[in-house]
Amino acid sequence: MAPEVKNMEILYQDAEILVCLKPPRVLSTDEPGGLPELLRAALGDAAAELRTVHRLDRVVGGVMVLARNARSASVLSRAIREGAFQKEYLAVVHGETEAEAELRDLLYRDKARKMTFVAQEAGKGIQEAVLRYETLGRSGGLSLVRVALLTGRTHQIRVQFSSRGLPLAGERKYCEPRDDCGLALWSHRLRFAHPLSGEPMDFCAMPPAAFPWELFSL
Repeated sequence: MAPEVKNMEILYQDAEILVCLKPPRVLSTDEPGGLPELLRAALGDAAAELRTVHRLDRVVGGVMVLARNARSASVLSRAIREGAFQKEYLAVVHGETEAEAELRDLLYRDKARKMTFVAQEAGKGIQEAVLRYETLGRSGGLSLVRVALLTGRTHQIRVQFSSRGLPLAGERKYCEPRDDCGLALWSHRLRFAHPLSGEPMDFCAMPPAAFPWELFSL
């Protein structure tokens, strides 16, 4: 069940794109209760064209960009495919992470179970997943990391850290629940070229001041 969202935070909008903060537990896709519907209500325009070009897991909040027409959706989608769309996340994980590292795995998506798993060798439906992270702080057995995604696999960050014994705080899908909080994963920053002008765009937002984020100096 989606949370009641009264105010949508819009960071930027023009005729081509709209950048906003997606609340946790809201679907990214255009369906009842999804992000585009909530944005149309905030804009006061039920007919506004808003196209999802990238997604966040339902339980993840943070910065998202939506296209406002087919042309911009195509340009942004191509940028994502070509690696010209940079996504950066903040995450809090259990355990002590390295100062910085690159994680590289083969991942398999089990659609029936709606889960992603690390595979030991290449095969049908198996995709490479790569991310880089740096540790920003440690507190009470938790580590705050900044993650740069080099590929965009479903549940990639959650699975790559969990498979190394470093599950995210609030994780319930890939480890036994141990925290009374939502998933500590936040879409922190997006960098891309404006789909019409080509101007560099850079949007950044911090996670809410709640556990476990409040343990760290952000």
